[in-house]
Amino acid sequence: MAADGTAGASVAAGTGRARAAGGGRWVEVAPDRFARWVAAFAERHGAITTEPGRLAMTFRAADGAAAECHPPFPPLPAPDRGTWPDDPADLAALIAAHAAADRTVGVFLVRLGGFAAGVFAGSPPRLISSKVGTRLVHGRSAAGGQSQQRFARRRENQAASAIGAAADTAVKVLAPYAERLDAVVLGGDRRAITGARADPRLRPVMRHAVDRFLTVPDPKLAVLRDTPRLFLAVRIHLTGPA
Repeated sequence: MAADGTAGASVAAGTGRARAAGGGRWVEVAPDRFARWVAAFAERHGAITTEPGRLAMTFRAADGAAAECHPPFPPLPAPDRGTWPDDPADLAALIAAHAAADRTVGVFLVRLGGFAAGVFAGSPPRLISSKVGTRLVHGRSAAGGQSQQRFARRRENQAASAIGAAADTAVKVLAPYAERLDAVVLGGDRRAITGARADPRLRPVMRHAVDRFLTVPDPKLAVLRDTPRLFLAVRIHLTGPA
């Protein structure tokens, strides 16, 4: 596989997986490997120029390849004296330092079968408060008639109970840190999280919510503990020659 992750299904230098996308490919790279990733991109594709920005940083190579890098927790700090460094290595270092900065981050994961809430602090992030739980929600029934209608009502009640329990958990874990949170990262199932985050008790927490969404399996404690690997990664959109 290429060192810049443009071929194959995973990224040797990153965290997460390469994801095919219209007009290119997405890869995810850990902060401590990002500088080496940019160097490998230049080695493979030729000398690179930069297009700095606070929301995304683009590296363009001599052969036409481009890497549009999206740091976590945007925007990047404004450059000193209003001028970005000319050296791509210096820009890569800025992105890596921003990604790995000391923050207090709340995480809220919800799927209909389970939920998890946690608070991470420090650099590297350490889980300082957490709670996970499960609720039974039956799958959809293939039966018809009144039996199906009764089943559907029961499932709706189970789903509502599960989302309510998830919101209760987030209130217990995240609300005490509402004034200390730098960011809140959401994940799981989008429809389920939409219902849970709408709880009025979570408004002080959800004002810190970021756009990045973590698509994760059932939110067990191990899944929650692994989320820093996902929310710290620099996401890179690769286009041009492989």
